[in-house]
Amino acid sequence: MGGVAVWAGWLSPAAQAQMVADVRAVAAAAPFFTPETPRGQKMSVRMTAAGDYGWVSDRRGYRYERRHPSGVAWPPIPGSVLAVWRALSGVDRAPQCCLVNWYGEGAKMGLHQDRDEADLAMPVVSISLGDDALFRVGGTVRGGPTRSVWLRSGDVAVLGGAARLAYHGIDRVRPGSSTLLPRGGRINLTLRVVD
Repeated sequence: MGGVAVWAGWLSPAAQAQMVADVRAVAAAAPFFTPETPRGQKMSVRMTAAGDYGWVSDRRGYRYERRHPSGVAWPPIPGSVLAVWRALSGVDRAPQCCLVNWYGEGAKMGLHQDRDEADLAMPVVSISLGDDALFRVGGTVRGGPTRSVWLRSGDVAVLGGAARLAYHGIDRVRPGSSTLLPRGGRINLTLRVVD
């Protein structure tokens, strides 16, 4: 799909449940927060992270930071998540950031490029857990044609090669489409090499 590899159903239901438990442990150490854009608008997703870096956004801009906004260090990336990177990334380097986005009802993510990393030859690996999400991908120039696909719980998408700088986003989440998360919603884990 637009050069993005989507591995449908990569994670079994048991593997998904284990990963959710691992994400809960991450969020216990580094609680979810609501970032805001540099213009001061609150984002509709809530975020946390694991690894050497977390990604934050506030009035000072978008950037990677070594610490959670509360000042605590980010917890390590769970082994269940690292296993997906090792299986599908196609590179030898380990990820340095696992961004955790939580989408409640009505949350979305506008079209954007992932370009804050130093080495854009390194892929971005994205894991979907919970409710279905309509994932839209375009080209490397804003405003071109786009294609969409529903990502379901257990799917993994890899943005690499020519698709590494593709514009992409989440148009909407389908509430109640998964029973993985007791209160519904979607968790997206995005793995990246930062340096």
